[in-house]
Amino acid sequence: MKQFEILGQKDTRSGFGDGLLEAARKNDKVVGLCADLTGSLMMDAFKNEYPHRFFQAGIAEANMMGMAAGLATGGMIPFTGTFANFSTGRVYDQIRQSIAYSDKNVKICASHAGLTLGEDGATHQILEDIGLMKMLPGMVVINPCDYNQTKAATMAIAEYHGPVYLRFGRPKWPIFTAPDAPFHIGKALMLQEGADVSIFATGHLVWKAIQAAQVLAEKGISAEIINIHTIKPLDAEAVLESARKTRCVVSAEEHQMNGGLGDSIAQLLARNLPLPMEMVAVQDSFGESGKPEELLVKYGLDTPHIVAAAERAISRKG
Repeated sequence: MKQFEILGQKDTRSGFGDGLLEAARKNDKVVGLCADLTGSLMMDAFKNEYPHRFFQAGIAEANMMGMAAGLATGGMIPFTGTFANFSTGRVYDQIRQSIAYSDKNVKICASHAGLTLGEDGATHQILEDIGLMKMLPGMVVINPCDYNQTKAATMAIAEYHGPVYLRFGRPKWPIFTAPDAPFHIGKALMLQEGADVSIFATGHLVWKAIQAAQVLAEKGISAEIINIHTIKPLDAEAVLESARKTRCVVSAEEHQMNGGLGDSIAQLLARNLPLPMEMVAVQDSFGESGKPEELLVKYGLDTPHIVAAAERAISRKG
């Protein structure tokens, strides 16, 4: 069993803020827009260093998306910032019509996603955003796992031409990826090779999957752990290669089962390699107020639930 060193704990939204500042230093076309949540999105450093490249849209998210589309038309690289709920559900029409349909080079950066937003409750804990965004033609969807990977992803999408949805979160979370690790859009990362079950995880649940693999190893089960940081385009080759080896899979995500990572993997396997699959995800319900870790337990997104899902998948192998 591979050992993962925890390098510290930091929220992934800080990775976005630090990555945005670095991207702006490298490219003067990078501009930032925020809907009255500059501090929450960790955009203050960018705003302070490049005040002439920062636009405060106020609580007018639809207008912000229109502004971003216009800036992209003028050759800029706009990064919009607000909570994931307001970055998607509130402005879906503007994203579809003004950004995705016309293939605008806009980076939609969404914080406070999923149950781990915590106490703000169901109205803010969007669990449908990945599905909403991945269904838009041409939209890239990225959900990094820790601070370092979020920073690297933010810098990488500044170099990519086209619309991107970048999802990250609020709570402090273990940092376990290298600070200098390159980020390749659309390329899954093998974290640990295994023989008995493939666990494909994204976002915060990558760490939970690593913990689950440790528990499974104590039971004599060899789990392969793959970090799917880019949900669209999905690294089909990596998924199928792992699935052919282990013959059963588990997906793990902080999102609704419908429309998320598991949905994408299930479609891929149904077309190419039907085999037992279990999904660790929210089961068609809204969230509620609570502590992040307690909510993950209640909604079945913690380490023991990933372990149980892996054991169920293995039991179904022919």
